[in-house]
Amino acid sequence: MDSVLSSEHQYLPATVTRSAKILIAGHFGAGKTTLVGSVSEIRPLRTEEPITEASTGIDDLAGLPSKTETTVAFDFGRRTLSPRLALYLFGTPGQNRFTPFWEHLFHGALGALVLVDTRRLQDSDAVLALFEERGLPFGVAVNEWDGAQRFDLDEVRRALALDDDVVVTSCDARDEVSSIHALIAFVEYLHRSSRLEHLS
Repeated sequence: MDSVLSSEHQYLPATVTRSAKILIAGHFGAGKTTLVGSVSEIRPLRTEEPITEASTGIDDLAGLPSKTETTVAFDFGRRTLSPRLALYLFGTPGQNRFTPFWEHLFHGALGALVLVDTRRLQDSDAVLALFEERGLPFGVAVNEWDGAQRFDLDEVRRALALDDDVVVTSCDARDEVSSIHALIAFVEYLHRSSRLEHLS
């Protein structure tokens, strides 16, 4: 590991008085690693390994022709969202066989931004169920990849049977600005629900 990070934001500003652990979750290939890398102000920690023939029949690569690596533990990044608030972002692994590891990631998390890909929307059901079972707040961000069919966000809400108070937004996980906007929308929800106060 490099001893010096290239980012000028290696250290938190002295004004930061609050921090929040947020999970970046989603099904296999939804774009979690990409989003954490896009928004992190420090060099993100990644635990990706090449996808090998051993995963044939286990990992569903349908619709993911260019995916050659997968997260086997978690991704980690940090984003200072305001002068007083820093987010610590933990990207979850996507395959079902790594779900037991999520139990460790749940500890101390205020909530999760769940990425969904409309090409594999049905794969989101099991992920959303994990958060509903634990009562952990979550928001949904539709990751708008090139070539993916666009849907009205209300259609996505209905397709996923989400409650009216669940934040549903869209982003391109490759794009820093739109990904930050998705994070802000979710953090504002946490603030409104009194789970996270004094953001400014």
